Amino acid sequence: MQNQYETDTISAIATPIGNGGVSIIRMSGNKAFNIIEKMFSIKNLEAGRIYHGNILEDSAKIDDVIVLPFKAPNSYTGEDIIEIQCHGGIYITNKILDLTYKYGARPAQKGEYTKRAFLNKKMDLSQAEAVLDIIHAPTESFAVNSAKNLFGKLSVETSAIRQKIMELLSKIIAAVDFPEDVKEPEYSYIETTLENIIEKINYILSFSKSSNIYRQGIKIVLAGRPNVGKSSLFNALLNLERAIVTDIAGTTRDCLQETLDIDGVLATIIDTAGIRDCENINKVEAIGIDFSKKYLSEADIVLFLYDLSEGYTKEDNEIFNSIKDKNYIKIGTKSDLTSNKDNDAVCLSLKTGDNLNSLKQKIKSAVLTQNLNEVEFITNKRQQKCLEETKNALINALIGAQTKQIQDLISIDVKSALMYISEVSGEVITDDILNNIFDNFCIGK
Repeated sequence: MQNQYETDTISAIATPIGNGGVSIIRMSGNKAFNIIEKMFSIKNLEAGRIYHGNILEDSAKIDDVIVLPFKAPNSYTGEDIIEIQCHGGIYITNKILDLTYKYGARPAQKGEYTKRAFLNKKMDLSQAEAVLDIIHAPTESFAVNSAKNLFGKLSVETSAIRQKIMELLSKIIAAVDFPEDVKEPEYSYIETTLENIIEKINYILSFSKSSNIYRQGIKIVLAGRPNVGKSSLFNALLNLERAIVTDIAGTTRDCLQETLDIDGVLATIIDTAGIRDCENINKVEAIGIDFSKKYLSEADIVLFLYDLSEGYTKEDNEIFNSIKDKNYIKIGTKSDLTSNKDNDAVCLSLKTGDNLNSLKQKIKSAVLTQNLNEVEFITNKRQQKCLEETKNALINALIGAQTKQIQDLISIDVKSALMYISEVSGEVITDDILNNIFDNFCIGK
């Protein structure tokens, strides 16, 4: 049951704050139509129409606006909604927002519009989380895949799984409660049903790593001795002069970071200080080398560079041994200065651009090991945890069926699985989890 605070009429700016062509103020709640009547030049608004008029305060014209009215339940939140499109100045937008408060609305909290849409069953929790993903999507590909959940891709699949679990539980419970009238389901039937459900959950979870890469992106770290071409490669991959490049060893003191979109995956590329052991290096460079080692420990992919024209040195080998257990690409630079070749490395000239495209393709292959372009289900950590717990409960039930435990005991694990799978859609959810999800939204959505 919703409390009074959740049924208040709320109001917020739904567009980014700043100077622009248009700002949108959105009101939601049963007082929305009454409030707009007090501040708009046109009265008796009907849903489904668009109105052009003036916002007024005590008969004084404040702005020329467009008003879009929506009646419950045919709106985003499932409540009455009024959207005011005004000119995009900071002052005028806040002035109109303040008028909505003056006439009875209260400020909306983070994500409260989408939370109300969930509470009013306009969408389930996985669809609400998809709204957040789309808002914060760092790449086009992630946005497109997140939209699948907004349109019900994950909801449909988890609802089907939930239905299968409920059907099995119903048959077991019916036989336990009415043994004289209902026959227990065969253990072979229970086993087959559980195995099929577990297989479906495993299929969804098989995309978890891909989902996490889409959501979090990856870190690509450039590593090597000073002056082997790390900063030059950093600039070449970004196609801009971001890092200072000189022939003086130790030019890069700090770690530089920029982002790239690699076929739909957000990649953070990090140029590090050249790693070397030398008594004569100053304190600033020493700190930069410590940062380099830290970033290397966190890297998803390491681009290890050495100078082909100087050959593979003892120092190169020491650095390589520190990263050889990670996902790495070995790169021999300055190939234009030597005839030396290395069949285990990408031989590269950053001066002429030779093999730069080949390196980019190799980076893409390393990034796209999960067939990210074929991801069917996008899930977040919360959803993955719910699915894992559902699966574990079903595995326990399956072991019970295989060992012919009494079915009353098996039903306990099946009930647990039903509870966990219901958390994905939000049919079973705690207030703490719900508030934590919507606290990540912006105000106005």
